Amino acid sequence: MKIQVKRKGRNLVVTGACVDIEYTVLGPIANNTYVISDGNFTFVVDPSHDADAILKMVGNRSVDAIVVTHHHADHTSALKALKDKTGAPVYASAIDTPVIENQPKDYPPAESCKVDVQLKDKDTVKLGNMAWKVIATPGHTPGGICLFLDAESGKYLDGANVLISGDTLFCGSIGRTDFKGGNDKQMRASLRRLSQLPNDTLVLPGHNSLTTIADEQRRVFAYFC
Repeated sequence: MKIQVKRKGRNLVVTGACVDIEYTVLGPIANNTYVISDGNFTFVVDPSHDADAILKMVGNRSVDAIVVTHHHADHTSALKALKDKTGAPVYASAIDTPVIENQPKDYPPAESCKVDVQLKDKDTVKLGNMAWKVIATPGHTPGGICLFLDAESGKYLDGANVLISGDTLFCGSIGRTDFKGGNDKQMRASLRRLSQLPNDTLVLPGHNSLTTIADEQRRVFAYFC
């Protein structure tokens, strides 16, 4: 199936993937917040800035889980509010959990929030019928994670695999490594792992446009790996 992105009000709807995907761009540095569903189970990725706007995107579905790719405040600024409004469990890496639960005062505004499920490298996270594989990708933060879904575990068998890449991999670029906890050597190692994923994988980054592993083979991976 061909990947297509169509506007629906202030949100964007993605078709051609192995699951239903909708996202919106929120906050002062344009964060992508995703709503992903297999038709029965719906979860939110990296709730930024405005919990009410996220719930409007969710519509009449329930929020069954919230997934956080890393602890930075722009990716968690609506986390506590969304958890309070929905009661959904929060999934995040075990390494970044202490920061998510005790956000530093010198960060942009983000309320501390309890993490219910702590993830580690090579875990398989069962969200509804979706079996997401956790890939530890330190470099932007020590506990940054990506999540990969093979189409065989999705809603549409003929749809594209999906990678939630957070701030590790962008369209034509990568996450910064000059923040506290960033590490260029670790980032390059993380990118090498992602470069081994199937080329037809759709990439959902934390900022900017969607991309694919195939497109980044000739851009990001060719340069950094």
